[in-house]
Amino acid sequence: MNGQAGFTLRGRNPDVLTCIANLSNDEVFTPPEFANRMLDTLAEAWAASHNGANLWADSSVRFLDPCTKSGIFLREITSRLTKGLTEEMPNLDERVNHILTQQVFGIGITHLTSLLARRSVYCSKHANGEHSIAKGFDSDGGNIWFERLEHTWAETKCIYCGAPRTIFDREEGLETHAYAFIHTDNIMARLAELFGDNMQFDVVIGNPPYQMTGGAGGSSDSSIYHLFVEQAQRLDPRYLTMVVPSRWLAGGRGLDNFRTSMLSGGHLRNLVDFPASKETFPGVEIKGGICYCPANSYHYIKLPHIEYMANRRMT
Repeated sequence: MNGQAGFTLRGRNPDVLTCIANLSNDEVFTPPEFANRMLDTLAEAWAASHNGANLWADSSVRFLDPCTKSGIFLREITSRLTKGLTEEMPNLDERVNHILTQQVFGIGITHLTSLLARRSVYCSKHANGEHSIAKGFDSDGGNIWFERLEHTWAETKCIYCGAPRTIFDREEGLETHAYAFIHTDNIMARLAELFGDNMQFDVVIGNPPYQMTGGAGGSSDSSIYHLFVEQAQRLDPRYLTMVVPSRWLAGGRGLDNFRTSMLSGGHLRNLVDFPASKETFPGVEIKGGICYCPANSYHYIKLPHIEYMANRRMT
């Protein structure tokens, strides 16, 4: 492995992802510290359900970030797997190449963020470039996919996300914000197109876009983060954990069905809540705070604080 890659994997370079300003309250970059907190919770849940097994020592587990921005989740997962798989795969080059080509996958939300994510994960915006630490890709994108998509219009709105046509029916070269993960009727078929057949993901993790400008019609915005959660559930992963605004617990604004499904659907394993978003996202105000929930398709643990959170008022 070249010196640059080794230096990066040892974690001795300054972490630029702690310094990146957020694009907006709609598309919030996840701070590295918070991403690792989520991964710690995920690993604890995995161990509890797998007789104490170490998630990061399993070379067969596949991870998907369906809304990657900075690539922080995929980068930190790669770092943990690189350490955890040392005994099984002693050769560092082979180990890293296996992780990047067989275990970590992402879908960029914009062209710019897809380049940033590849730089974070592969140490190069070109997955098959000379500076990439992955040596098994034939394409620039590798396992972090992005292509500009168009919305599917039904008169004035997109049928998938509710985006207003007057704002997002854009000319070539401009971002449409037609997110690939939620703009499909068959998510399994979509992932097969992107990454190949028989792609079953064990863990789906991410921080989706929170709202669509003017998506409710007129000047108001509409929530879309729940669409990413619902789409991820259709993949039937072992674990699903996404960070979303806590205001879904209050319902309303089209979220009543989502709230009911999440709280009574039998999938919710744990819920971690931060009433003040600045605790985890410095400089960003998200009304009602944020939360994340590792969800397990087979176990349901009703925690006492869920009832409190469901009843607390959101502003």
